Amino acid sequence: MAAWLLAGIVGAGAGCAPANREDLVKQVLAKDPEFSSVLAKHKELGGRINTYERELALKRTTIEGQIAQLRKDLAAAAKSARERTAQVKTQLDPDRERLKLALSMAAEQLRSAQAQRASIGRSISQLRKSLKDESLGQADRTSQQARVEDLARDTQRLDQELTTLREHIRLLKIKLLLIRL
Repeated sequence: MAAWLLAGIVGAGAGCAPANREDLVKQVLAKDPEFSSVLAKHKELGGRINTYERELALKRTTIEGQIAQLRKDLAAAAKSARERTAQVKTQLDPDRERLKLALSMAAEQLRSAQAQRASIGRSISQLRKSLKDESLGQADRTSQQARVEDLARDTQRLDQELTTLREHIRLLKIKLLLIRL
């Protein structure tokens, strides 16, 4: 590359067409024979540069091939990891389904107990309203009062059951959350 540049410079400086390198060398050596050592050094250094450039090209080709292979290896490893991960996640499916079923059943029990509690609350309210009726006889009043007390005990029992069910549902939800992958 440097030789062509030299030829171009010499040709441009002389104002004529580019000359043959060998002709230029002969002209220079005819006037300055000692310049041959500089030309020999130039040739040797040019050879080294060509060798380094070929080594670099070979190294580049080798490394680019390795990069391509590493990318393929990485893609294969990622695919394998995704498949194994999916397979491992399915191992918790039975536990997850069991917990979902238990949660569904507990939610249904809670709805049933809440409906029962609401019904008892309405019954107590109606009985208390009827107790205010002055036309009611003492025996009826006593019987209704006993019924209100029974229903009040049932509401206390149901309130405890509702609290227990809510805590059980909360615990099931936490368990489901904890086993989410």
